[in-house]
Amino acid sequence: MSWNPTHNPDAGADALDTLIIPRARDLGGFEVRRALPAPKRQMVGPFILFDQIGPAEFITEGGIDVRPHPHIGLGTVTYLYQGEFEHRDSIGTHQMIYPGEVNWMTAGRGVTHSERTSAETRATRHSLFGIQTWIALPENVEEMPPEFEHHKQAALPHIGDTGVDARLILGKAYGETSPVSMHSETFYLDVTLAPGAAIPLPDNHEDRGIYVTEGDVVVAGQSFDAGRMMVFRPGDRIGVRAGERGARILLLGGATMNEDRYIWWNFVSSSKDRIEEAKEAWRAGDWENGPFTLPPGDSDEHIPIDDSLARTRPRRASGR
Repeated sequence: MSWNPTHNPDAGADALDTLIIPRARDLGGFEVRRALPAPKRQMVGPFILFDQIGPAEFITEGGIDVRPHPHIGLGTVTYLYQGEFEHRDSIGTHQMIYPGEVNWMTAGRGVTHSERTSAETRATRHSLFGIQTWIALPENVEEMPPEFEHHKQAALPHIGDTGVDARLILGKAYGETSPVSMHSETFYLDVTLAPGAAIPLPDNHEDRGIYVTEGDVVVAGQSFDAGRMMVFRPGDRIGVRAGERGARILLLGGATMNEDRYIWWNFVSSSKDRIEEAKEAWRAGDWENGPFTLPPGDSDEHIPIDDSLARTRPRRASGR
């Protein structure tokens, strides 16, 4: 592990820029907590949406049914702690995702996908717990053709030290590089800390944040429980130490976007007009000749645009 073990993990007492307490939404049988975008902080590096899914328990025949829906201008990252998803998309991908694996779908000029609990899993008692994030694409690749990558846990760089067990999901950190194709400077790590164990944040990225999924942590003398995101000022040396219960955290960030992004429903773009075009194309539902098609094997239904939502305008999401 390429950091200095004498680094003081409690340094940077004034470095906390923003504390985010996610908004919770009950989606019927499971809860989603959204940390980004937040009123005081819309993005951390290129991360423009950050959702915690669950934890949830399903007894019989329950599960997740996210019907086909569209995206433009972003990449979606699905990373699970418990459970599974069955992913289908309009470029023909059919992929199961299990804990510790990475689904990376680059929407580019437009893609449609669905996420469901498989029939096999529905037949048994099961749980679901994970994180789904969106990463805004740089302006020069916003209109690239859609792509999909899946990487097993064994392909992700493992970073270990006394009391520290980490997997590099995306980008570069601590001298390691994830195999997932990135279009901007990014880092994203799944870190488990034994009680009292500490890890410094990578210091070679402009934007850096921590999200606590389990346990509790101490940063600069302050204690934070699960379900909190902390975003820090650029340049300061920051470390995080697990409390008495230990902790599981996500470290995330990267370079601040050079230009603002607009976000509306499932669309992200540097252009408000481009979002309006995508909105009208999805409403028209011309799957044969339009820019969107439905996923093979899951084309009998889709999520329509909410008429009340359609009257709203895209909102600006600033990197700072």
